[in-house]
Amino acid sequence: MPTDSSFLDVDVWRSGAESFQNFQVPARDSQTVLDVVTWIQQHADPTLSYRFACRVGMCGSCAMMVNGKPRWTCRTHVKKVAKRGRIEIAPLRNLQVIKDLATDMSDFFDKWVAAEGVFHPTKTREDEIEAIRPDTPERISADAAVECINCGVCYAACDVVAANPAYLGPAALNRAWSLVNDLRDGALAERLEAVSHDGGCHNCHSHQSCAAYCPNSLNPTASIAGLKRETVKAAFRRGR
Repeated sequence: MPTDSSFLDVDVWRSGAESFQNFQVPARDSQTVLDVVTWIQQHADPTLSYRFACRVGMCGSCAMMVNGKPRWTCRTHVKKVAKRGRIEIAPLRNLQVIKDLATDMSDFFDKWVAAEGVFHPTKTREDEIEAIRPDTPERISADAAVECINCGVCYAACDVVAANPAYLGPAALNRAWSLVNDLRDGALAERLEAVSHDGGCHNCHSHQSCAAYCPNSLNPTASIAGLKRETVKAAFRRGR
């Protein structure tokens, strides 16, 4: 342990050893967790692997587990999370680790496709651009869900994903809900069918961990509740 407050006691997950490695990192003013990881890679161990891009809370690529909680490390200040001068940093939960703190996002994005989280246009570029009123209920619902930047924090926070790897996850279902409410999209029936299958929206237990940890303050639980309502309505319509 450090003998004074000028150092941080940092445990970092190393995939080769399948265990945490301890580093003593100089404590700085206004220091973020990403600053800590960067210092380790630049000054203590250049083999440490992690992912980042913008460093200003825009891309979401620096998300990691910090003291057991998923966070954007570039926006997480050390003084807010360090416990008695100690921090534990690990790769995002529920994703396969490539190396150290870098995870493979393939399953995460494959589930977006499985949830029909892809826009299906109903017009061509030759058609006149359709005007969408911002005050309609559909647009308001879509706007509440569109700020997701695919960081994977909600996916790592989700206990249903941890228990059921087939579950599509909060981000994919949130994206599906935004498209359900997009009047320009032409795949409503297919999308509702996709999110009704095993691993779909009805697997959500409404724990709201996704909403609690979303750095953009989105509420995927509310989006999933909307999908549950619409899929049930669709099922009744088919049964007529």
